[in-house]
Amino acid sequence: KTMDISYMESVMWAFKQLWEKGLIYEGHRVLPYCWECETPLSNFETRLDDAYRPRQDPAVTVKFQLDPRPGDTVATYLLAWTTTPWTLPSNLAVAVDPRIQYAVYERHGEHWVIGARAAEHYAEELAGATKVATMHGAQLVGRTYRPIFNFFASEPNSFRLLGADFISEEEGAGAVHMAPGFGEDDQRLCEANGIRVVVPVDQSGRFTAEVPDWQGLQVFEANPKIVRRLRELGALVKHETFEHSYPHCWRTDTPLIYRAVSSWFVEVTAIKERALALNQEINWVPAHVRDGAFGKWLAGARDWSISRNRFWGSPIPVWKSDDPDFPRVDVYGSLDEIERDFGVRPPDLHRPHIDELTRPNPDDPSGRATMRRVEEVLDCWFESGSMPYAQVHYPFEQEQWFASHFPADFIVEYMGQTRAWFYNLHVLATALFDRPAFSNCVVHGVILGSDGQKMSKRLRNYPDPEEMFADHGADAMRWFLLSSPVLRGQDMVADESGIVAALRQVVIPVWNAYKFFCEYANIDGYRARLRTDATGVLDRYILAKCDVLVAGSVASMDAYDLDGGCQELLSFIDALNNWYIRRSRERVWAAGLSEDKADCFDTLYTVLTTLCRVAAPLLPMLAESVYRGLTGERSVHLTDFPQPASRAADSRLIAAMDAVRDVCSAVLSVRRAANLRVRLPLPSVTVAVPEPHLLDPYRGLIADEVNVKNVHLTADVDAIARHVLAVNAAVVGPRLGPDAQKVFAAARKGEWRLVDDGLDIAGLRLGPGEFSLAIRPKDEATTRVLEAATGAVSVDVAVTPELEREGLARDIVRLVQSARRDAGLHLADRIRLVLDLPAEYAAAATEQRDHVAAETLASDLRFGTIPPDMSVHETELDGGVARVGVARIPG
Repeated sequence: KTMDISYMESVMWAFKQLWEKGLIYEGHRVLPYCWECETPLSNFETRLDDAYRPRQDPAVTVKFQLDPRPGDTVATYLLAWTTTPWTLPSNLAVAVDPRIQYAVYERHGEHWVIGARAAEHYAEELAGATKVATMHGAQLVGRTYRPIFNFFASEPNSFRLLGADFISEEEGAGAVHMAPGFGEDDQRLCEANGIRVVVPVDQSGRFTAEVPDWQGLQVFEANPKIVRRLRELGALVKHETFEHSYPHCWRTDTPLIYRAVSSWFVEVTAIKERALALNQEINWVPAHVRDGAFGKWLAGARDWSISRNRFWGSPIPVWKSDDPDFPRVDVYGSLDEIERDFGVRPPDLHRPHIDELTRPNPDDPSGRATMRRVEEVLDCWFESGSMPYAQVHYPFEQEQWFASHFPADFIVEYMGQTRAWFYNLHVLATALFDRPAFSNCVVHGVILGSDGQKMSKRLRNYPDPEEMFADHGADAMRWFLLSSPVLRGQDMVADESGIVAALRQVVIPVWNAYKFFCEYANIDGYRARLRTDATGVLDRYILAKCDVLVAGSVASMDAYDLDGGCQELLSFIDALNNWYIRRSRERVWAAGLSEDKADCFDTLYTVLTTLCRVAAPLLPMLAESVYRGLTGERSVHLTDFPQPASRAADSRLIAAMDAVRDVCSAVLSVRRAANLRVRLPLPSVTVAVPEPHLLDPYRGLIADEVNVKNVHLTADVDAIARHVLAVNAAVVGPRLGPDAQKVFAAARKGEWRLVDDGLDIAGLRLGPGEFSLAIRPKDEATTRVLEAATGAVSVDVAVTPELEREGLARDIVRLVQSARRDAGLHLADRIRLVLDLPAEYAAAATEQRDHVAAETLASDLRFGTIPPDMSVHETELDGGVARVGVARIPG
């Protein structure tokens, strides 16, 4: 798109707008420079993916001989360290820090000056040397020295020690050599001290004739030769290999250099404060990006180098006079303006066609001066940052469309774009329109391969997508990504286990719920319909939870919180499958079509169709298949997204039923820890909560779900749990001063008392925010704290012989159900059943005969030898072998 002339004209318009606002200037700056592309880069381009990576470079410490002062009898040298030996031929100054201390060592008749703290890095070089003096850097500032190389020996104001505040004492020797053509700090400091910028390196990174000894040699290739010369000159103190994080070109993977070049800049610093203010209007997902990764980058923004020494790209629309005696600059913002001045409308704005447009300089009466376009093209990020308007050829077309579509509602990219595309969009929108470029921005992390590195087609370090689609389905992969930390701006490893988990936790449960509904509704030949007026407590609960799903999903999607939307759906699927359907099985197993069963079918149909509409953006394939199977309609994706109904009256029901589920989960946790299977009945459970009357209507439900004989409700939480006090030291300490220690001691002893407005402790009063209370079980084996942390559950785990036999009978029911499946029987088939069981199991089955028959749809139940006309299921039990014979009763 950026190659289209319409797009390029809009980019041209944007450049001229910035020029007219005084936000474009031409400058000579040290910038990151790719010698293979032969072009500078913007600072943010060095922050792109893997731009910085480990690299080994030669690190040298050299000595600069200071010019003697009156009375000096010993030659004095200042030690400086650099990882770019190739810049030493361009050395014009040395920086020292006036604030730090330097040590003077006498060694072999010479005085060496080195940063006092840096000396420890030079133990070998200073072996045998004597420390003879110390001085502050301020005493060094202004002194002159002899250049090591004489290539620029005649440069005025050069070869002085300059004061600087960027010297690190952690590495190096406490002094930094200055080559103003190859360092940002170098250029700034030298220019401030009247030292000219020299750049004896050409566009391809090779030394020019100004450094004849290494003319034509690429600077990195010149390093070993320069080090050898330093040794020959006696200037080399130390030579080592230094591994550091070094910037590389994001296009060519070439190690960059820093080089002073002429460039065109957008003066971002002039609009930075406004850009920061407009950033506050953007909804960032995750929210911390606004003032974190993006906000901090914006706060430290520098002027943006937008010109590139390349052939391909949108041309900088600037024509300059080629005669300095008649200076003139023309900036063009449209094809009409070019046609007006040059008499031709260019069919293509790319080089070389655009460069062929010249005209006499109107300011030169002789007509000899010519207006020629500057050679550079625009940074491709300027083009991508112009996308909002250039995509529709604004302002030349689509003015009304642009007015109604800007800022964009939503954009998405990965975290690295906070320093690139997001940044460029925002800078240009701020400068051109005084508005953000987008209203909502989702920032995702980086998806890593199984080896922890960024996914790479070259490395093949990720699961093959086609295999994942074939084995687990596209929806499982989609859910894995949408519900992952990557949508919270974090990096994430992509492996098959996450996709399998999505299949197990989401896709299969939804399909199972659909399958359950279809199987039992078809058994009764029932055509379900949309209804929300069922009066049963379970039906009301799941309908109300469905409304919570819709409301939560709408809120999450409106906030562009896709992960939040996934969590809403996951919570509802759990309530649907692991509570409503499981608690409704006996309703649909009952013979005949009752009103209660119809309520269940209609409720299931209603919530399943609603679930499909909510899940359609997140699980499009599954939602489509289930919805069409339920309704016969053309597509779920052609329906409206559901809107939540108002069921305020059921909010208390939701709270109570969720508390019931919490209680049941806690009891099952105790069972698992004690290795007590769910089919084994237990005597009782005690539920201690602040308002036990809210759970009273559901005592039978709890007892049935967790298989206990009695449910005791109480408000006496202290009977089975204890409260643990935690004092907020960060708040209490500053407020109470020395008395805080009394509070801490009393808290450890448990000597405190709750009062209406806080806590009495050690004769003092703590208020809200100064303490917190946690509930802990008194008996870790039989007691669990509820998830809401407002109560606890204690389970009586004593098992009587009667309870054991009842549990065995339930085990037998499970065996018969397995035998039915093995025999291929339908869910509604009545059967003849013969049980050949070990003695203990036979006694239990005889005692619980009616229960076993009812649960297995056995119209005829007998014990003994299994006749040959029956399908036989055989299983090993603790007491021997159990053989189950089943046969369908016709009719």
